[in-house]
Amino acid sequence: MKVGVIGATGYTGRELLRLLRGHPEAETVFLGSGANAGRDLRDIYPGLTGDWPPLTAAEPPPLDVLFCALPSGKAAERAARFLAAGSKVIDLSADFRLRDPGEYEIWYGFAHPAPGLLAEAVYGLPEFYRPEIAAARLVANPGCYPTAALMALRPLLRVGLLEPASIIIDAASGVSGAGRALAADYLFPEINENFKPYGVASHRHTPEIEQELSLAAGRELKVSFTPHLLPVSRGILATIYARPRPGAGEADLRQCWEEAYADEYFVVILPPDVWPQTKFAAACNFVFLQLKLDKRTGRVVIVAAIDNLVRGAAGQAVQNMNLMFGCPERLGLEHRGLWP
Repeated sequence: MKVGVIGATGYTGRELLRLLRGHPEAETVFLGSGANAGRDLRDIYPGLTGDWPPLTAAEPPPLDVLFCALPSGKAAERAARFLAAGSKVIDLSADFRLRDPGEYEIWYGFAHPAPGLLAEAVYGLPEFYRPEIAAARLVANPGCYPTAALMALRPLLRVGLLEPASIIIDAASGVSGAGRALAADYLFPEINENFKPYGVASHRHTPEIEQELSLAAGRELKVSFTPHLLPVSRGILATIYARPRPGAGEADLRQCWEEAYADEYFVVILPPDVWPQTKFAAACNFVFLQLKLDKRTGRVVIVAAIDNLVRGAAGQAVQNMNLMFGCPERLGLEHRGLWP
C-alpha cells in the first residue's frame, strides 16, 4: 500500500510513522507538513532512523491511503479533493466524527466545510463498526477519550445493563494529547508535580461520546465528562461511575464484556481486582478494562486504560487501514506494552 501522512511532524504523525515503519504491507511515500516543509524528518525526530520522503507542503499525489493528522477544521477543507483523486482517507482529527454538522459550530467554533461527507464517513471504532470500516473510503478515527469511554460502556448500554442518565466519566490524559504546539499551560513548570481538570462541562469530545453512547442505548443520553491533565507524556485512564439497571449484578456486567469482546485481540478484561494502569497500555494498541460493583452505593466503578497516541490515535488508525485493505487486523500492531 502506498501511504501518505499529512501532519507528519506532530505527536500523532510521529507515532503513525513509527508504526508504519514496522508494517510489512505499507510503504510511506508522502509526508505533508506546512510548518516544516523542506526539512528532513530526521532533523525533527532523529529517532526515526532510515530513509523517509521529504517533508512538503505540496498537495499529495493519489495514494492508496492518506492519514490526515491535522488540527480540527483543516482536514474537512481538503478531504473531498483527496477522495476525488482516488485516495482513501483516515482522518485523525474530529472533522468527520460527528454526524450533525450543527454540532461543529457549537463545540468547535466553525461551520463544517464539507457537510455532505459526514453521512459517508464511518466512525472508526473497529470492534463495533468492522464491516462498515472495511467498505469505507473515508474513516473518522475516534478521539482518545471517547475510545476509552466507549470501549468500557458501549456493550453494557447496548443490552441495557446500565441506567443511561447515571453515567459520570472522569478521565485523565498525558500531555501529548494536547499536541506539539507550544502553549504556556503545557510547559514543564506548569505540568510537573501537578494534576488538574480542564474543559470542565465543555470538552470537545463530549458530543462524540454522547453520540455513540446514544446509538448504543437506542435513546438520546447525556453524560458528565471531566478530563484531567496528567504530568506524564502518554496514556489515558478513565474511571467511570454508573448505576446498573435493577437486578443487574457484577457478574452480569462482566459476562456482557466477555461475550462482546470474546474474539477481540486488542481488548484485555483483567482478572477481578486487577486494575488498569497507563503503563499496561504504553506504546501498544490494547485496551485494558476492569469493573466492580460497589454494593454500598449501588454504583458500578469501571476503569479503562489506553495509550492516547496509539489506541487513541495512530494505532487505531493503522487498525482501520488494515480493515480497509483486507489485511490481518493485527498486522503491525501485535506488540505489547512497554511494561508487564
